[in-house]
Amino acid sequence: MPILSGLVCAHNEEARLRECLERLAFCDEIVVVADRCSDRTESIARSMGAKVVSGIFPVEGLRKEAGVAACRGEWIIELDADENIPPALAQEIRATIGADGAGDWYQVPVDNFVGERLVRNGWGGSFGASSVARLFRKGVKSWKSERVHPGTIFTGTFGGRLDNAILHKVDDDIADMVQRLNRYTALRGQDLADSGKIKSLWDDLFRGVRRFFKCYVSRKGYKEGDMGFLIAIMAGLYPLLSNLKAREIRYLSSQDIQSAPAGRPSRINLEDARLGRSA
Repeated sequence: MPILSGLVCAHNEEARLRECLERLAFCDEIVVVADRCSDRTESIARSMGAKVVSGIFPVEGLRKEAGVAACRGEWIIELDADENIPPALAQEIRATIGADGAGDWYQVPVDNFVGERLVRNGWGGSFGASSVARLFRKGVKSWKSERVHPGTIFTGTFGGRLDNAILHKVDDDIADMVQRLNRYTALRGQDLADSGKIKSLWDDLFRGVRRFFKCYVSRKGYKEGDMGFLIAIMAGLYPLLSNLKAREIRYLSSQDIQSAPAGRPSRINLEDARLGRSA
């Protein structure tokens, strides 16, 4: 039977980590990447027998790559701390990787919960996913350099979609959902500001309307009532807010550079230095 590693990336997840790791007991090893943790995340992981990789990772892809490098398994199942694997999915994963002619990577369905409510329809537009590519052979998955939801690149053969779902507690309530939108768009805005790939206001508006329609109509968010409408609104606001925040970052950076006395680094350059970026 191939060796299977469970990989979890976490930042201050002491409240949720234990349950996540307990559900990974079917793996041959568990690796936890602790990114700038100041709570009990690392001690909980070690007490449960996990291998811990601790450090400071400016972008999400670097965390994932550090975790993959620490895994000794031929196969990896990748989770966030707010996700759990039910017994039926654990059995399916083991059967899949042990089968003759297995592919190199697989899509896994996701059951998303807001509080205690299961919301199956309407996810998308960088604000949620109903299926994720989380089961893969070591070496076939890589990540782009982005702060939130980085793009992924796969090599090898796509094996298909599993039947059983990861259980994902997306948000506690509507207030938590709004806070998540603020966090995600702030990180995405920084990525856009760094790259200079900032869209026009009309392009943002068009993309927002398109995303709303896709989530609410094409992905049947209307079946979820008020919650489906809210998710579609969040998905539609995501590109617009991200680009507005990117414009704000670029404007403040230009003002800071203009006002900085000669010979003294500006705040934006100090931030670049802290993150290991060249000015």
